[in-house]
Amino acid sequence: MSAVSIPQTSPGATALVIVGAGLAGWTTAREFRKLDANAPIVLVTADSGDFYAKPTLSNACAQKRSADQLVTTPAAKMAETLNVTLLAHTQVQSIDAKAQTLTLSAADGATQTLPYSHLVLATGAHPIHVPLQGDAATLAQSINHLGDLARFQQLLGDTPKTVLIMGAGLIGCEFANDLLQGGHTVHVVDPAERPLAALLPAGAGDQMRAALQALGVVWHFGTTVQALNHSATGLAATLGNGDVVAADLVLSAIGLRADIVLAQAAGIACERGVVVNALLQTGVEQVFALGDCAQYASAGARTLPYVMPIMNAARALAATLAGTPTALVFPLMPVSIKTPALPTVVAAPHPALPGSWIADALDTEAAQAGGIWRFMDADGQQRGFVLTGKQSTRRMELAKTTVL
Repeated sequence: MSAVSIPQTSPGATALVIVGAGLAGWTTAREFRKLDANAPIVLVTADSGDFYAKPTLSNACAQKRSADQLVTTPAAKMAETLNVTLLAHTQVQSIDAKAQTLTLSAADGATQTLPYSHLVLATGAHPIHVPLQGDAATLAQSINHLGDLARFQQLLGDTPKTVLIMGAGLIGCEFANDLLQGGHTVHVVDPAERPLAALLPAGAGDQMRAALQALGVVWHFGTTVQALNHSATGLAATLGNGDVVAADLVLSAIGLRADIVLAQAAGIACERGVVVNALLQTGVEQVFALGDCAQYASAGARTLPYVMPIMNAARALAATLAGTPTALVFPLMPVSIKTPALPTVVAAPHPALPGSWIADALDTEAAQAGGIWRFMDADGQQRGFVLTGKQSTRRMELAKTTVL
């Protein structure tokens, strides 16, 4: 087993090591470089490390953009600009927290050890897969990375297809809108009564249902896909209610689960994600986490798989790593759902917060038609909001009246 050669700035210095080359990993490196131009940084990633905006995965079809075209900065350029040693196509096999080293496995199978001064876990999240019956069960696709999108686009080809989407949450609705705009036929299956049931009030969910249905979505609510089999024309999905839906492709968009395998194996506390405190420290000395893999104390022990939480977390963590301990305080972070059929902005309250969604009290009828809902707590304070359609431009106005 060999040791990785790291550029040294002083005798005996070890590197800040970041595991993961998604938005969380690269943004942490960039923010740290703003504060420290010289300390060695090593970024380890199982993929190429090319930089792209992950939200663009769910609107590439309508824009006729390939996976390669979504890359905004090649990995080599990122590494050069930020003065980072990039170890691409490299797996982290284990963490030795006591010795402060990683065991790595390169693409050629060679193993190496990598010492670290501080370790940042930005390992992201994996799609949730539910077990399916049938002789085509393994053909259900998920899109979570550029490679996933490239494979899915190859299967789509250049002619219109019928795509069945499992899941009517945020990602499922975004892909449904995108595929419809790309000229495909779309069926969406979900056990809830309406789309985005866990995120939107009922009225907003009903608006989304109607808007995407008008665009062409065929909804199948109150049921799930039980089996996927080959058929004479492609695939046949058998639903729990007994219906059979013919499709060319099946896309699973059920949700994401934090990638905590590496952390758990190292004895780092994990629940829904890698547990971190306000300084993004894990329970193991010199090991930190952020991004889709982290469970934030600053967010009430939640995972937050969105862009703005990552940006805020990376800035705070960089300051801490550079020698100024900085507690992460999340501002209000409304999320824009990329469904052109019904533009929607959500500032969701904490799931455990008692309260209820109400239509805009100033004009209930107009609110129901135009799309304003406020989440009011037991004390009558606004703790979240949803805006749809033309009202989605009022996010700054509603943000000013929302109490964190």
